[in-house]
Formats: sequence, C-alpha cells, structure tokens
Amino acid sequence: MTRRMTGSFLLTLLAGSLLFCQGVRRDKFIKIYLPDGRSVTAELAVSDEERQRGLMFREKLQLDQGMLFVFERESAYAFWMKNTLIPLDMLWVDKDRRIVHIWRNVPPCKEDPCPSYAPDRPGLYVLELAAGASDRFGLKLFDRLEFTLPKIKPRS
Repeated sequence: MTRRMTGSFLLTLLAGSLLFCQGVRRDKFIKIYLPDGRSVTAELAVSDEERQRGLMFREKLQLDQGMLFVFERESAYAFWMKNTLIPLDMLWVDKDRRIVHIWRNVPPCKEDPCPSYAPDRPGLYVLELAAGASDRFGLKLFDRLEFTLPKIKPRS
C-alpha cells in the first residue's frame, strides 16, 4: 500500500470509529428532568456488569450529573459504597417514575464490611447523584422525574 493509501485508510477507519463511539455514547447518557424544570445528565447502568461497577473509583461527580441504574423489575434493591470514593445521594424510583426512597449523603466505605443501603419501598430505577444534590434540587418523596430510556438491550 502506498503512503497516501495508508493515510486515507487510517483516516476512514478513524472517522468510522468516531461515528461508532458517538452512537454508543448517545445511548449511554440521558437527561432526567426534575420537578422544577432543571435537569441532570445521567449515565445509564443497564447490564449486570454496569450496575455492579456503578460509580466505583470516580473521583468527582458534578451536581448536574448522575448515574441511573435500570432494572428489569421493581424490587427493594440494596446498594453499597464499596470502592466508591465520593459521597452520594441515592434515590429509588418506581415504575411511575416517582421517588419512593432517598438516602442522603451516603459516605464512601472506608473498610470492610461495607454497610448496605436499602429502600423502604421497591423501585425499578435507582438514581445516584452527588451528595447534597437532592437537597439542592429540593427533591422529596413522590416527586416525579421525567426521562426517556433509549431502546437498548441489557448485556448481562
């Protein structure tokens, strides 16, 4: 292959890779609209692996960012803070997208065994936000969140 052909091939490969990555990233993040009209951008955790990893090892999380854990059915899913470096607010959300439980300012786990945090009511989703975000946004029980999930199939 000539040098020019090699350069063109690599450029085409790079452009294709960028298009593919943009498509994946578009499905990986959604906007969640809060009752007051503000929004947060949430990374989706849909597969078992994504849900198990969660926000582990993240060193910061902006006030307008979070992670939305998506489950197949409603249940009282318990969470822990193993390998999580930042404090979080955890909000369990039911199938009607209403907040049914809030744990505020959950601290990172410093040593084993790590405590678990479970809701009083079952949820289909769990939204993790930076500690204090739920108070700053004035979020309370039974507030409704608005969001549209992309059509993605979870990989277990």
